[in-house]
Amino acid sequence: MDPCSFVRIIVGNLAVRFPAPSSSTSSEPSVSGINTSSASAPNCYCKIKFKSFPRQIVTVPVIFRTESESETRCSTVAACFSLSKAQIEASLKKPKLSVLSIETYSRGDSVTGASCGLASASEKLLGRFEASLDLKAAETKTCLAHNGWVALSGKRRNKPGSDPELHVSVRVEPDPRFVFQFDGEPECSPQVFQVQGNTKQAVFTCKFGARNSSSGDRNLLHSSSMMSETRSSCISSMKSEKEQPSKERKGWSVTVHDLSGSPVAMASMVTPFVPSPGSNRVTRSSPGAWLILRPDGCTWKPWGRLEAWREAGYSDSLGYRFELFQDGIATEVSASSSISLKNGGSFVIDVTGGTTTVGSTPTTSPQGSLDLGSGSSSGSRPGSGSGSDFGYLLPQHPAQSRGFVMSASVEGVGKQSKPEVEVGVTHVTCTEDAAAHVALAAAVDLSLDACRLFSQKLRKELRQQSQLGVV
Repeated sequence: MDPCSFVRIIVGNLAVRFPAPSSSTSSEPSVSGINTSSASAPNCYCKIKFKSFPRQIVTVPVIFRTESESETRCSTVAACFSLSKAQIEASLKKPKLSVLSIETYSRGDSVTGASCGLASASEKLLGRFEASLDLKAAETKTCLAHNGWVALSGKRRNKPGSDPELHVSVRVEPDPRFVFQFDGEPECSPQVFQVQGNTKQAVFTCKFGARNSSSGDRNLLHSSSMMSETRSSCISSMKSEKEQPSKERKGWSVTVHDLSGSPVAMASMVTPFVPSPGSNRVTRSSPGAWLILRPDGCTWKPWGRLEAWREAGYSDSLGYRFELFQDGIATEVSASSSISLKNGGSFVIDVTGGTTTVGSTPTTSPQGSLDLGSGSSSGSRPGSGSGSDFGYLLPQHPAQSRGFVMSASVEGVGKQSKPEVEVGVTHVTCTEDAAAHVALAAAVDLSLDACRLFSQKLRKELRQQSQLGVV
């Protein structure tokens, strides 16, 4: 089945340029209310807004026209927005929804009227830049909507060359993704469907189980018998609702099988989730952990490690850390930092930023129930920068090291959760690649339950495991 159509809007390479500082001793403000006679540059930042997405605020480097631009300009990604096919279609019906807005503000000691060190609390709008985006065209090709300097003229009209300028690159590019959806909660051993528009096709089955012992990472990795170790879940419960809450949650696992019944990935709880001394919560200092494993002959090979805990204070959120194994070495991967235990949210891995290259469109196969092998990096192509010298427009790095990787959307504690998983096509070269991300999504979902307060009961499907000696 083909991947789903997504596009990404990437905003980057921001800088604000002012006229050269005046040697005059006059205190009259010059550029849009900014006194550039001062040797110190004003502090500037941008508010980036697109549709109903959360507004993103970023600090912007400042230069003067007498300085070397290459020494100051920032070759980084400032903001990124991803749109699904449905969001793209909605934008086409209302063209105003396809406009990206960037407001530039100044603040600091150089703001007019500043005195006695109070300027840090003031701000002034320098100007607004808007770019109309062709989202439909970006489904199939990369579009550079803007790359260069624009004048930030305010209400007052200054003489030519006296306005501050903003440098910005706005790029819209195809970002196809495979989408998978659980048809039930991971602890109920659900099927997993690949989704394409209104079409669903079963591609995996999950098997939830529990081990009676809390074997650690090393025992798990060296035990080939784990290949077939699963137990059925969601069995009927005859236990009383008055059972005492346990002080340890351990041994859970979810094994992902392909349609032939062969195991292709596993999420295994290798460090128990236990409350910190004197409390009833799992803390950051002593998190629980999962290994995400892939088959390697007759044993398992680690692919990733997820640690999870309940954040301190009243945030009521799940904190986590994810590491990816490459050649047996664990490397921490940036991911969004927390998920609301009450409302749920999304676990996201996205390596867009700095000089990380994004934007290739891999080849895909038009046939096959799960022909993911064609989603290799062979279809990468260099970015068309139109003269830009910025990081993400340079000749491309390997596909595995850039762009959107995956996201897993989960519901909050107490709600029926059917995780939805999106995986960037460039990160899927075989069935096991997709299955590993599905297993990771199951671990994220189950971590919300594992991090519940130990004064609270688990949902009944997980409580039933206590009959087997595991909670």
